[in-house]
Amino acid sequence: MRLKGKSALITGSARGIGRAFAEAYVREGATVAIADINLGAARQTAGEIGDKAYAVKLDVTDQASIDAAVKAVEDRTGGLDILINNAALFDLAPIVEISRASYEKLFSVNVAGTLFMLQAASRSMIARGKGGRIINMASQAGRRGEPLVAVYCATKAAVISLTQSAGLYLIKHGINVNGIAPGVVDSDMWDQVDALFAKYENRPKGEKKRLVGEGVPYGRMGKPEDLAGMAVFLASDEAEYIVAQTYNVDGGQWMS
Repeated sequence: MRLKGKSALITGSARGIGRAFAEAYVREGATVAIADINLGAARQTAGEIGDKAYAVKLDVTDQASIDAAVKAVEDRTGGLDILINNAALFDLAPIVEISRASYEKLFSVNVAGTLFMLQAASRSMIARGKGGRIINMASQAGRRGEPLVAVYCATKAAVISLTQSAGLYLIKHGINVNGIAPGVVDSDMWDQVDALFAKYENRPKGEKKRLVGEGVPYGRMGKPEDLAGMAVFLASDEAEYIVAQTYNVDGGQWMS
């Protein structure tokens, strides 16, 4: 068990990629806070995963909620060892149709949520004096722009940059900050993505999802479970010397 005795908090983990991470962490011996804005869904997921998982209410756009979530982990487990910044929103529109409301909502969750969750977690880790691991979820969309996805791409590029800056600063405290950049992942979010592409590209529903899956060199879209190995590795002692990196886990979609 590579994470035995570790305490983790995973944002947006009631479903999808975050849930897959939580399940993998519990298998590896960690105690995991299922932190989600939907407390009912978080409780259900925690109950299904088992005794090593528990639910925490978290709104990453609210500083009081962030601070309360970190304190809840400290009170329950004695301290926070691992944070995964997984909570994110998606939207798309042509440049000439992007609304300020959509822009502000995505940056509030994807960028500010990541930054201030990272800040609260790192403060807790520094005060405890035992180091830690922080993993930020980026995206292949953060590696390059896309015609209809300007704002989301910009938020994920910002996550990659934040990972670099935070990693370089926090390593002196024994806190390793790294990131994971998935490609196209077959999760609940992709139903929303597919519907938006159907609207703006005049496609039948399901066609975009099929096409992007066929375009992955591996031969299919990713699954949440495909990302779990990297999430475990970056949280483990094996990743001790890895600092400020963002790893592509995307079936060969992007090379860097």
